[in-house]
Amino acid sequence: MDKTVFMLHHVHEFENGHEDVKLIGVFSTREKAESALAKVKDMPGFKELPQGFSLDEHTLDQLGWVEGYFTTH
Repeated sequence: MDKTVFMLHHVHEFENGHEDVKLIGVFSTREKAESALAKVKDMPGFKELPQGFSLDEHTLDQLGWVEGYFTTH
C-alpha cells in the first residue's frame, strides 16, 4: 500500500517576481493538514494573503520530476 502525506505551503508572490515560500507542515492525513490551515490562516501575514495557501498530496518513496524540466528565460 502506498503511503501518502499532505504538504501545506504558503507562497507570497512579490510584484518583482520573487516568491517567499513557507512550508507550514507535512501531515499524515488531509484532515490534519486542513486543521493546521485553520490554525494559521488568520495569523499576521497569512490573513493578508489567503490565496497563497496550497495543500498537495504526495506519495512517499516516489520519484518526482522524472522527465526533468526546462525554463523559458
